[in-house]
Amino acid sequence: MSTRQKLGQASTMLWVLGWAVLMGIAGALSIWLFHEAMFLVQRLLTGQSGEISDVMRDLSWWWRLLLPTIGGLVAGILLWLAKRRKSTMADDYMEAVTLGDGRLSIRQGLLRTLSSLFTVATGGSIGREGAMIHLASLVASMLGRLLQVGATHLRLLVACGGAAGVSAAYGTPLAGAVFVAEIVLGTLNIQSLGPLLVAAAVANLTMRIVGIYQPLYEMPDVQSVVGMDIWVFVLLGVLVGVAAPGFLKLMTVFKSYFERTGIPLFLRLAVGGVLLGLLLIAIPDVAGNGYSVVTALLHEPWAWYMVVGMLFAKVLATALTVGSGAIGGVFTPALFVGAAFGTLCGQLLLSVVPGLSIPLHLFTLVGMGAFLGAATSAPLMAILMLFEMTLSYALVLPLIVATVVAYFVARLLAEVAMYDVVLVREQNERLRSTLRHTRLNELVRPAETVLKDDAKISEALQMFLDYPVKYVYVVDANNVFQGVVAQQDLTRLLLHHLDTEKLTLADVLRPDFVKTLTPNMSLDEAQDYFVSFSGERLPVLSEEAEPRLLGVVYKSALLEKYTAIKRSLDAAEVTAVFNSTKS
Repeated sequence: MSTRQKLGQASTMLWVLGWAVLMGIAGALSIWLFHEAMFLVQRLLTGQSGEISDVMRDLSWWWRLLLPTIGGLVAGILLWLAKRRKSTMADDYMEAVTLGDGRLSIRQGLLRTLSSLFTVATGGSIGREGAMIHLASLVASMLGRLLQVGATHLRLLVACGGAAGVSAAYGTPLAGAVFVAEIVLGTLNIQSLGPLLVAAAVANLTMRIVGIYQPLYEMPDVQSVVGMDIWVFVLLGVLVGVAAPGFLKLMTVFKSYFERTGIPLFLRLAVGGVLLGLLLIAIPDVAGNGYSVVTALLHEPWAWYMVVGMLFAKVLATALTVGSGAIGGVFTPALFVGAAFGTLCGQLLLSVVPGLSIPLHLFTLVGMGAFLGAATSAPLMAILMLFEMTLSYALVLPLIVATVVAYFVARLLAEVAMYDVVLVREQNERLRSTLRHTRLNELVRPAETVLKDDAKISEALQMFLDYPVKYVYVVDANNVFQGVVAQQDLTRLLLHHLDTEKLTLADVLRPDFVKTLTPNMSLDEAQDYFVSFSGERLPVLSEEAEPRLLGVVYKSALLEKYTAIKRSLDAAEVTAVFNSTKS
């Protein structure tokens, strides 16, 4: 590489990192703005603001019913307005990064963000981070378009906005960068991860400067797990891996029920708000993302039946909110379910194995990370997120064990994930793997246009008249492939009035005129041969020193096989749970 090329590459890298800094600042400020807007809505409606579950406890029963109903109706109207006019640009930042050109629809983005704002501000059991991350990405897209950035760099800047959003929303710069790299981009390549890390770090620093950063679940004195006690977290990982797909499928079931009612979207959200309000009358703590309850589980003793009751109530509240079609994130609800599930598993194990010297809060924390990793199909992100949320290094070892086990168990049991892009990526990878491992021998058909090398020219001419082909395959007495006779060669002979009576096919055949296939070739390899071949079929030869002609493979058969494999994968593909709640 020349010096000029190196300088140009360095200039581009500095340019990208410089804009990543700007995306980090813009992303953090958009998160701060969302926080302030959420508290403003709460003050306007209830006269108070703060953690929504605390606000809900102070309200009368009828206001607990009315508040989420109002929020659902307003959120639904905003979503209805967003869907009225279709945009050529993406309305989701994941789609803009993975499939689009980085351009996000401003109108739809703002309406969807406002819809989520009203949902979370009025007690919807859904995470606020979804709208926050989308807003940060939208701001990044707007800035990139304003600066007339090219599509490749614009996608990266939008990804930086997403990383900044996660970092600012959770106070987790490492997890924020890895979240976008692992889930959205599907790669941890440093060329992409570097700008994401810069944006996430700057966003975290900006939140510290404005004074609203704090570790969500700081636990600096977590006890280390030593020796064979680690087995309990293997078991916890297995149990979480079984539970996480069930949670995601339940969201799908509720969403399907709401959609089958046939009522308009804005009314569905209002109905979801009414049903949630009825639940909040009895259990106001299930309002919001569950942060206050998780904190209580970590620091206060809970009877097992109280944990079970709260777990069921929270799952129901989340299913009603998500199922009705509300826009938002599911990170924090997933953390809540993992915390409650881990607490229950810990209580059971500590009662069955009384000599176990592991504090209950460790089960709670590890359950959170394992459940998040299994639900999102991003175990590395989940491990880093729990580490940054707790600032506890002692948590890392059991967290790694449980999260990785939970991830693999969940993937074995069901093809569900929190985000569409994960399923699409896995589907494409399975398709590629199937194509790599499907052998060509399944497609071999008999070769009808075959003659011996001592056959007369007239026999080949007759075969060309009988079959609409360009080549006749020539073999010897032992069926060993010799080459082909091309129709164009025989036509040239006849045009020049050469004496063809004395000629045999051995005199005019071409040994290497067409490429040949073998039965153990993959479909991908065979496709490469057909790309540079204008004909419909290619001969298939045995893999011997003197290869025999086994038959032919038709291009149309190869395409049909591709289509059949794709169709079978599509039929087995489970629709992603949160089509309208991607974060």
